[in-house]
Amino acid sequence: AGRKGGHKGRARQYTSPEEIDAQLQAEKQKAREEEEQEEGGEGATGEPRKEKKSLDSDESEEDDEDYQQKRKGVEGLIDIENPNRVLQTTKKVTQLDLDGPKELSRREREEIEKQKAKERYMKMHLAGKTEQAKADLARLAIIRKQREEAARKKEEERKAKDEATTAGKRMQSLSLNK
Repeated sequence: AGRKGGHKGRARQYTSPEEIDAQLQAEKQKAREEEEQEEGGEGATGEPRKEKKSLDSDESEEDDEDYQQKRKGVEGLIDIENPNRVLQTTKKVTQLDLDGPKELSRREREEIEKQKAKERYMKMHLAGKTEQAKADLARLAIIRKQREEAARKKEEERKAKDEATTAGKRMQSLSLNK
């Protein structure tokens, strides 16, 4: 009535074909050793032990290979050749090439191009070669002319006032003297 089996295959463990082969070889070796020990008696017991030691070292090497070959999920069962898969290689500090040309990202390249364009525009603008600079210079010239005219008028008005005041003072001084 309840669930069949475990929760989402938690308890399932699959052994890879390499591991099965290693186990079978180990069992065959043990069977051979036992036969040799039974047949050889005491004199031959030294040699199988040596073989056993070499067998242990062989097994540990196989274990290391299995450990290196173990991969996540189904990768261990299926040989995957994905041309798009990039294996990350860790580089040592001595191998890093700091002097070589750095690959810039698209954003960095665009940012640099933008700055260069801005600098070019400012140089042209200061030299007065852009349309906006020409318009600005024309506007400035008009304003200068207007200011010069205004300054000239003020100067004339001031002179007129000065003459009027000096003439008025002369009149007063003349009337006081009488």
